[in-house]
Amino acid sequence: MTFETDNDGFLLNLAEWNTDVAQNIAAQEGIDLSQAHWEVLYALREFYTKYDLSPAMRPLTRHLKKSLGPEKSTSLYLLKLFPGSPAKIAAKIAGLPRPENCL
Repeated sequence: MTFETDNDGFLLNLAEWNTDVAQNIAAQEGIDLSQAHWEVLYALREFYTKYDLSPAMRPLTRHLKKSLGPEKSTSLYLLKLFPGSPAKIAAKIAGLPRPENCL
């Protein structure tokens, strides 16, 4: 499977994203995707479709609270799924651009 990324591993062509690409990127991040990961990834892609923007952590948690419920929208929950920088890593796996304000 081939797909082009920038130097940080973000897809250059967002249309190339599919579940296989997501699993490949996740594996590079050391993450084995579970159903909980997929819920967040699809919610993130929904946010991007609606706002044409990859959300930073605060807007991401607000969106997840509305779409997945309060128990799946906390920073701690997201850190367990996407260790380090949840908004950035989840966006990368979801095939979206780097969120603004994420190092």
